[in-house]
Amino acid sequence: MDILISNSSGKPIYEQITTQIKNLIFSGKLQPGDALPSMRLLAKELRISVITTKRAYEELERDGFIETVTGKGSFVASQNSELIREEHLRRAEALLSEAADTAKAAGITLEELCQVLAMLYGEE
Repeated sequence: MDILISNSSGKPIYEQITTQIKNLIFSGKLQPGDALPSMRLLAKELRISVITTKRAYEELERDGFIETVTGKGSFVASQNSELIREEHLRRAEALLSEAADTAKAAGITLEELCQVLAMLYGEE
């Protein structure tokens, strides 16, 4: 599992870990039932404290992304399809908001922007 930590990021390290694991789950690179590295192994690989990886795993478990089985490890939880859809919708809204702001600044009309979106959406 490739997780990259940035010390120059404004985000705490545990949050960088949770975000990247969520992204791996949403993209399908991590499937339900897949084992995650142990907290100690991940901490060693990332050269960070075990407490930091523990906090990340606890947050992922609290949010329903992973399940931890005592003595066996942590695994990707079976995902609620509505949860995944909601996350994709949230991401799309953020990107569309940025596109709308850019279009407004450039004097592009809503109709023109909708035409571009319809054209892009129709492409595979």
